[in-house]
Amino acid sequence: MINRGTEELNNSCFLYMLEKCNLCPRKCFVNRLDGELGFCTASKDIKIAKVTLYDWEEPCISGTSGSGTVFFSNCNLNCVFCQNHKISQVGTGKIVSITRLSEIFLEQQQKGAHNINLVTPTHYVPQIIEALKLAKSKGLSIPILYNSNAYENIDTIKALKGFIDVYLPDLKYYRDKYALKYSNAPDYFNVASKIITEMVSQVGEAKFNDDGIIQKGVIIRHLMLPGLLFDSKKVIDFLYTTFSESVYISLMNQYTPMHQAFEYPEINKQLNPNHYDCLIDYCLNLGITKCFIQEGGTASKAFVPDFDLRGV
Repeated sequence: MINRGTEELNNSCFLYMLEKCNLCPRKCFVNRLDGELGFCTASKDIKIAKVTLYDWEEPCISGTSGSGTVFFSNCNLNCVFCQNHKISQVGTGKIVSITRLSEIFLEQQQKGAHNINLVTPTHYVPQIIEALKLAKSKGLSIPILYNSNAYENIDTIKALKGFIDVYLPDLKYYRDKYALKYSNAPDYFNVASKIITEMVSQVGEAKFNDDGIIQKGVIIRHLMLPGLLFDSKKVIDFLYTTFSESVYISLMNQYTPMHQAFEYPEINKQLNPNHYDCLIDYCLNLGITKCFIQEGGTASKAFVPDFDLRGV
């Protein structure tokens, strides 16, 4: 019996990226094709936990029809507060072939999705590229969004040039001590800032269609954590100093203590709304105009997707 996934990978020019895996800064150098597992525990096989027309992204992404969102399993971070920990750290999901992934993209387009939204895709980049090639050859034409934590290897992002229309990176922390404590991510800011710079250089300033749906560009997300207002301000300082108005910023107040957050009393609570308002004012005082903000009521477990393998 032929292993379809292995056969497809053998025809991929990106095969080398899995033979000695260094897709992210952890550089595990494991041979995923031979079954070795690194930090993210992803194998050679693509694993997906849910596919859906998602309505809870920024308005220019979800629009009126929803974003064709693919939630990939596993992750190269280990955030203690991760709301998606069932798929990112436990590994809940279903294995699919590259061919099936390409079909999923086309199915979402047929359902009216404004775009294809790849959530936590880093560790599957070689397979995603092949699936995109196949889907595009069969008529996939809507924008492709790369929704990541920005803890990436620069060569991984360079390999995506021409395949990704919109980058949606996080910029989680400025100070390394927080990145280490809450996400086990050494040198996070140094890595992520360079990655975001590469993303911006690839796709340039944001462009929207007549309905206000983003077609190209970068939206940088920052989730405020309780007690880290100063760190958040440093993140904003960097973004505005480096990119000015060439990118959009998305300030999120939806932090909900989940997973292992109970072990960290300082973040085992919801965000102080006054701190969030203070950060908004800080952006306004700097002169930032291209910024998405959230209203109250977003900090709820009700917004966490049910990873039921639907659409997979």
